Amino acid sequence: MRGLSEDVPGVAERLRLATREALTALVDAAIERAVDFLIIAGDLYDGDWRDYQTGVFFVRQMNRLASAEIPVYLIHGNHDAQNQMTRSLSLPGNVHVFSHEAAETKTVEAFDVALHGVSYAERAVTHNLVPGYPAPVGGCFNIGLLHTALGGRDGHANYAPCSLDELTAKGYDYWALGHVHGAEVLAEHPHVVFSGNLQGRSIRETGAKSAYEVVVEGGRVAELQAIHCDVARWADSAVDISSAEDFNDVLAAMRGAVEASVEAADGRLLAIRLRLTGTTDLHDQLIAAPERLLAEARAAAAGVGSAQVYVEKIKLGTAPTVAAATRRERQDALGEMQRLLDEAADDPDIREMIEKDIRRLAERLPHEIRESADDPLLRAAIDGDTAALINGASDYLLSRLAAEDAS
Repeated sequence: MRGLSEDVPGVAERLRLATREALTALVDAAIERAVDFLIIAGDLYDGDWRDYQTGVFFVRQMNRLASAEIPVYLIHGNHDAQNQMTRSLSLPGNVHVFSHEAAETKTVEAFDVALHGVSYAERAVTHNLVPGYPAPVGGCFNIGLLHTALGGRDGHANYAPCSLDELTAKGYDYWALGHVHGAEVLAEHPHVVFSGNLQGRSIRETGAKSAYEVVVEGGRVAELQAIHCDVARWADSAVDISSAEDFNDVLAAMRGAVEASVEAADGRLLAIRLRLTGTTDLHDQLIAAPERLLAEARAAAAGVGSAQVYVEKIKLGTAPTVAAATRRERQDALGEMQRLLDEAADDPDIREMIEKDIRRLAERLPHEIRESADDPLLRAAIDGDTAALINGASDYLLSRLAAEDAS
């Protein structure tokens, strides 16, 4: 939840607490449904975070399940492996953590269930763990807990690589997979399932987030139901403004996109990014006034129903109706600037100067910013894409000048 704006009262704090509230919602659902047990497939904590209140909060929730006589079976994932809370916090007796030394089996005789799992001993587990899992227990519903990228998923390190065929051939009835933040049912009978995380944590994790309630009858999965635990929902909405004639039309289009996303969020706090697209005469004006555009969008969102809405960012993907070639032919200061910038993109001395200076700045950025930056200019600077950097900066500068010239 880094980088949240503090200019919308209360929203940043609500988003920061959302992951805890999502866990509370999960425990509430488990108690309400009187489930037989709860499975957690790794990554309770985010890296080597020393906030012990987070660990205490987790223990408190596990004690609630203990009071309801609901056991918990969990494995540690890559983030847990580097976290000192994982190693030092005492968990209540209803929680069984699978060993990190070798895959083990835990039987639940009351339900004829056998659970198999292994925790990560270190952050980067780059070998296949599946061959080390025990054989299925006869007469039981066999469940495998595994923290894996399953051969690779976008945005996730390829830890504990394995294939879907290996999992389905193991003889288990259900594989509960962790690590990937998006929910996905990869196979049925036997079931191989990523539940995803309980709460979206950034604009890269849009849509509903949930746990799965698994109903087993006669030794087979009879029902797999998503239990939405998220208390805040992220949305990324494209807004076509090619038909907009003025700023008010742009605001109306953005408001319509917010209203649609609010309805889909089903009463939850909505954090939304708006991406403006289309070819429009307003392109230069919009680039010239990003602060006003965001402020107006947040003001418009504040008046949408009773739901709380946080406009996280506005991304401009519009194109001007006046092409660069036309602007280049103008015999005024704007045309001269266009020609100078075109020449700069091909000047080796200017490119070398930019590469040298920008590289020095980009190398000083924190790792998390370098990894997650999605602003086109910042991404170009980090990746060393000088051409994209010059072109993007040129578009911004010329649009600002054009907007001032028009006014």
